[in-house]
Amino acid sequence: MCAAAVVIELETLEVRETSLCFGEAAFPYVPGLLAFREVPILTEALARLASDVEVLVCDGYGIAHPRRFGLACHVGVVTGLPSFGVAKTPFTAGFVEPEAGRGSWSPLSEEGEVLGRALRTQNEVKPVFVSVGHRIGLDQACELTLALSPRYRIPEAVRQADIASRRALRLPR
Repeated sequence: MCAAAVVIELETLEVRETSLCFGEAAFPYVPGLLAFREVPILTEALARLASDVEVLVCDGYGIAHPRRFGLACHVGVVTGLPSFGVAKTPFTAGFVEPEAGRGSWSPLSEEGEVLGRALRTQNEVKPVFVSVGHRIGLDQACELTLALSPRYRIPEAVRQADIASRRALRLPR
């Protein structure tokens, strides 16, 4: 496995620092229990950063999870940092397609409980799925998602971490 932690300057979207951590999964792949597999290596990558981290943007879910405690919740609680998840695909909650314009959203809900938002980060592209993890509100998580997504569907921090980890896994070690 390879975990990537990327520090992004919010104003410029410049990558300030990248930390990569390689390891073996100590927990099997079990759908819905991804955090048990990934949090140890993610926290190690975060610990290697020299930069101060203010908010964690996770590639996955927070409370919009079958157990109401996804990856963004786990990593936020373990680190004590505000965290939220931005997922690329719907997982458990239902939603109505938001309007086509950037910034449009609709609630992710299950049995009347709002768990997050389907948020359109670009005009006429598929929405992303934002849910809180730890110490942050849904409005702020959505504002940050939009601020981090001026050009692409996926927030720049998640996009850059994905690029870095995929590149690292292709290189011989």
